[in-house]
Amino acid sequence: MQQSRGESMTLVGVNLGVARVVGNSVTGIYKSSTGKPTRVESLGLVGDVVSDRRHHGGADQAVYVYGDDDYEWWRMRESAVLAPGTFGDNLTIAGLSCRDIFIGDRFRIGNDVVIEATAPRIPCATLAARMQDKQFPARFKRAERPGFYCRVLNTGTVVAGDDVEYIEHEQSPRFSVVDMFRLHYQPNPSVELLLQVLEQPVAIRERKRLESILNRKEHMK
Repeated sequence: MQQSRGESMTLVGVNLGVARVVGNSVTGIYKSSTGKPTRVESLGLVGDVVSDRRHHGGADQAVYVYGDDDYEWWRMRESAVLAPGTFGDNLTIAGLSCRDIFIGDRFRIGNDVVIEATAPRIPCATLAARMQDKQFPARFKRAERPGFYCRVLNTGTVVAGDDVEYIEHEQSPRFSVVDMFRLHYQPNPSVELLLQVLEQPVAIRERKRLESILNRKEHMK
């Protein structure tokens, strides 16, 4: 069911990571929930560590959001305790599934913070290490419940228990988080599709990737 304006959502996890060595790399994916008020700034949550700055962080991927509805889907299938922050999400929201969200959709959290969906999360080896399962990224891909990155449009303070207001992105055509997730793996997207997607407020890393594909296609004409 598509997320609707006015539907009840609640912030149930504010999750902060510390630098941790895994194999030959350092990661901030291991996150713990805090019950304290936490500042959300333009580059993310104060107190959260982003180690792999090539693939994560920055203004367009300042916050990673995961829906507790999607966690519940995993809990039923994995028979595991999946607490908020397990997948590396900064904010966990009850009443939310990423399958209902479109690029450009916005969320007001508490009184001040406003964030905007920019891109799906793409699973990697770090997620496999976090879950202690080399096959988990493949299952994560098949599940098509990636969660999504956000840019911060209005800074402020959040705390677990805050109300979350959904603000629909009304641009047409619209592309869902799942549409963008599928597009990431699509080997030969059409020029028309690329042009339509690039009109959306997509995160800069994915924008550059899609622009590169578009340029190659145009040079082949």
